Amino acid sequence: MELADGTVRIRPGRPEDEGTLLDVLSDEEVTRWWPASSHNEMMDTLLGREKDALGFVVVVGDRIAGYIQYYEEADPQYRHAGIDVVIGGGFRDRGVGTKAVRLMARYLFEERGHHRIVIDPNAGNPRAIRTYEKVGFKPVGVMRQYEWDAHRGEWTDAILMDLLREDLTDA
Repeated sequence: MELADGTVRIRPGRPEDEGTLLDVLSDEEVTRWWPASSHNEMMDTLLGREKDALGFVVVVGDRIAGYIQYYEEADPQYRHAGIDVVIGGGFRDRGVGTKAVRLMARYLFEERGHHRIVIDPNAGNPRAIRTYEKVGFKPVGVMRQYEWDAHRGEWTDAILMDLLREDLTDA
């Protein structure tokens, strides 16, 4: 699978992407939200060694800008998909994350047949929340003490957001 909108591409990872992606993941702002302990898991997902999620690189021009993954809940009664994304320093605040999330959401609706997608940014990450709102995600609740924040040494809240097919924006 490869997705593109003209400036942003999402493509499967390759073994040779590992070094560049690890550089992106080592960015201080990235490690604030995606601790280094998750890097091996992300590489396994990117290279197809993880069965619960599929990971891809986000590319701008010929440079790796970040990482995006999705997972699917297969139970027919609760069927939906979830997305996680990270964008490296030189590509933040340029619309890259918004475009990548929109591309992945469109794929999950149109090709994978989902009617609902969820995402769960840390409540203290307003940049991520704004990005998802631009795509059409709506906050539906606070998950209290949801994730461990190694930087702060405490449990932190996350915002559960969801996107229905009819909420997806094109802008």
